[in-house]
Amino acid sequence: MLCSAAVFPTKRPRRLRRSPALRALVRETTLHPGDFILPLFFNEALDAPRPVGTMPGVSQLPVSAAAAQARLCKELGIGGTILFGLPRTKDASGTSAYDPDGPVPRAVKAMKEAVPELLVITDVCVDEYTDHGHCGLLRQDASGAVDVDNDATLEVLARAAVVHARAGADVVAPSDMMDGRVAAIRRALDAESLTGTAILSYAVKYASGFYGPFREAADCAPKFGDRAGYQMDPGNAREGLREAALDEEEGADMLMVKPALAYLDVIARVREVTTLPLGAYNVSGEYAMIKAAAERGMIDEKRAVLELLTSIRRAGADFILTYHALDAARWLG
Repeated sequence: MLCSAAVFPTKRPRRLRRSPALRALVRETTLHPGDFILPLFFNEALDAPRPVGTMPGVSQLPVSAAAAQARLCKELGIGGTILFGLPRTKDASGTSAYDPDGPVPRAVKAMKEAVPELLVITDVCVDEYTDHGHCGLLRQDASGAVDVDNDATLEVLARAAVVHARAGADVVAPSDMMDGRVAAIRRALDAESLTGTAILSYAVKYASGFYGPFREAADCAPKFGDRAGYQMDPGNAREGLREAALDEEEGADMLMVKPALAYLDVIARVREVTTLPLGAYNVSGEYAMIKAAAERGMIDEKRAVLELLTSIRRAGADFILTYHALDAARWLG
């Protein structure tokens, strides 16, 4: 029996799903290679790439590879890069973080010489440069307990940011989660007439279990303890809004949430309260899980990657730092 007019569906959302052309026309969230920032690891002790065992397809690179990476990013239309450095020597104070001849400043110069228009961001932190692996200088209190010295660390971060900016970095990105570091870096840059250098703050960065592979890539695992004393507790979302607001007040030009996939709700909430450009970091553990599942034939890698990147954009991120950048750019071709 035919359905009566009273109950027959006249509103059919499926009409707009009938063909690829219709789906593309009404798609609410899109991906483009220009949405991606490619993380790169430059190790000044290397003469050839060294694969990162826990991150298939990712390698530590010699500084001599920087120009070629810049040209590849331009060829694929990738939005930019973010650079991490592995120095030859480390010490308790992370002094190599602000060495003008260190791996990051040298890589910045090479990339900007090869492709001047490429957006080059530098990570500003000391965990890759300290022999203890923490994101700040250490101090011992009267009881003998060791903790990260927030205020003493600010000077090192500011000096590193200035060195990166002088080398040609377009954006510096403090990832340390020290209180007041955005203001300290802004003052230092402005004092050196580097007023055009933007700050992308890792404003909402959690003490996450998804960072493990990165610590191999950047050789920055803490030698004792963990980073829960300065990175955020995974149970807190309102705290993230406070962190974002503070960094905006201190002069951040862009904000970031890290990690991405386990914190899509936080990305959405930060997006609602700021008009600043917002990034999200699709971190190493998230990348490694996809790679591991794809290698075992459990998922379609291309489909899964593009779906998860779309989810990050749909949550409110304007751009995504992701190790999938090269593959995703080629797929979107």
